[in-house]
Amino acid sequence: MAVDGAMRTRAWGVGLAVFSSVCFGASGPFGKALIEAGLSPLQAVWLRMATAALVLVPLAVILRGRGLTRGLRPHLVPLLGYGTAGVAGAQACYFVAASRLPVGVAILLEFSGPVIVLVWLRLVRRVPVNRSAATGVAVALAGLTLVVQVWTGLSLDPVGLAAGLGAAACLAAYILIIDRLTGHVDALVITASGSVVAAAVLTALAAPWAMPWDVLPAQVPVAGYAVPGWTLVAWIGLVSTVLAYLASVAGLQRLSAQVGGAICYTEAVAVALIAWAVLGERLTPAQMVGGAIVLTGAYIAQRAAAHRPNLSANAACTPPEATPPEAALRRTS
Repeated sequence: MAVDGAMRTRAWGVGLAVFSSVCFGASGPFGKALIEAGLSPLQAVWLRMATAALVLVPLAVILRGRGLTRGLRPHLVPLLGYGTAGVAGAQACYFVAASRLPVGVAILLEFSGPVIVLVWLRLVRRVPVNRSAATGVAVALAGLTLVVQVWTGLSLDPVGLAAGLGAAACLAAYILIIDRLTGHVDALVITASGSVVAAAVLTALAAPWAMPWDVLPAQVPVAGYAVPGWTLVAWIGLVSTVLAYLASVAGLQRLSAQVGGAICYTEAVAVALIAWAVLGERLTPAQMVGGAIVLTGAYIAQRAAAHRPNLSANAACTPPEATPPEAALRRTS
């Protein structure tokens, strides 16, 4: 019975993690349309996080009631770190990196984050690193280089390089903070807190008071259609943020940090497939092979979930980025 329960827990964790990756990846075409309509990338990011906060805070109050803030005091610092570094910091750092480096290089730098997680767990926490999890991260990282075709541009701007490494550190912090909060703070409370903190931090950078608000009621072209701008904001705020973060936090709490770091690479595949389906962007043979390798790495890593060490810590993953405009719309994800 215990084995069956563990298998069900792992299946739910992997399923929700992959679902969250698809939700995160789906933000790209709609966020890009908003940016092309006149919003700056950081303004689009701010709208995304503000929309999420406006939904998540009332939802948390309704569903958790008086117990919403119970026992939060010891965890205020990690929650602030989650929103500042894991959400706002990762988005801002990635945007700077993607604006100064080839996108593939920026993604590859950011997704060295799971490697940092493994090193941190082994050297700082003295946690044995599961061989399957480490192998899965390595295989997925190799597949990612094919998906993003990193060899198409190798000029490294020093500021962009520093920002890319900063994004990796923020991604690692995101995973490790969720790891620390699991079992102590409700997933809905974590997600709501992160959206509020991120929106507050990004306010100074996005300057929403100078935003072209007329974009929201205007007709915005996307994927061959024209829709009101506010519907795109609703999509990236509700589906690609609220639903995506809730699924990733709640789902990957059922997996270890080591496994979660590899599972999140599946978003690179989701981004490529969605861009192909919605925008008609062609997938090269190398990208298709890379996608298969990423999925293989995720499969290898998730096998470690059945034998994970007895930790209170688990992980959430954040979205990779596909283009500079899309990048600013996700964390990550």
